[in-house]
Amino acid sequence: RHPASITKIMTLILIFDAIERGQISLTDTVTVSEYAASMGGSQVFLEPGETQTVETMIKCISVASANDACVAMAEYLCGSESEFVRQMNERARGLGMKDTTFVNCCGLDTEGHMTSAYDVALMSRELTVNHPEIHNYCTIWMENITHVTAKGSSEFGLTNTNKLIRQYEYATGLKTGSTSLAKYCVSATAEKDGLELIAVVMAAPDYKVRFADATTLLNYGFGKCR
Repeated sequence: RHPASITKIMTLILIFDAIERGQISLTDTVTVSEYAASMGGSQVFLEPGETQTVETMIKCISVASANDACVAMAEYLCGSESEFVRQMNERARGLGMKDTTFVNCCGLDTEGHMTSAYDVALMSRELTVNHPEIHNYCTIWMENITHVTAKGSSEFGLTNTNKLIRQYEYATGLKTGSTSLAKYCVSATAEKDGLELIAVVMAAPDYKVRFADATTLLNYGFGKCR
């Protein structure tokens, strides 16, 4: 299946891996390139030359699903998106994601950019188990960031694309995605009584079905598992 923005789970894994290694820190400053600023789809309208901290970029990616922030981080970490994508695919192979090929770091529809629900669950587990601090970001409902550009300073509101954060009492994340090819996708994480579950839904016909199906799966899991 085409994964749309749930691709960003792997992007976040590489970012948090780099923080853990001490290669980058949350307070580092990232400069946005022309190319990163040109990304279509969901974005936070970063401008060429604008700077933001790594932490702000993580918020933009995990809360607002910002394609421009993904590419800016890919370039910051690896010099180019293509090298970052190579590392995404390498990391996927290491996790046993046999049905996955990443072509970009943000999930915009492109030929050959494919994964499976099972593989999405594998990378979701990797991100949440090894970097549980992701939950501090992906559970933010609304927050403002500040753009500082040649035109001056302006506030921009991030609103979480994952409505389960509000609608489902056990929700802890993780990532949504939707494009015309992928339809509506979600990797939904939840915790109840110390049990953590992941439900992955791909190609739902609309966003309501995506969240309803994820809720059904999670409730089933909490009813069956201890």
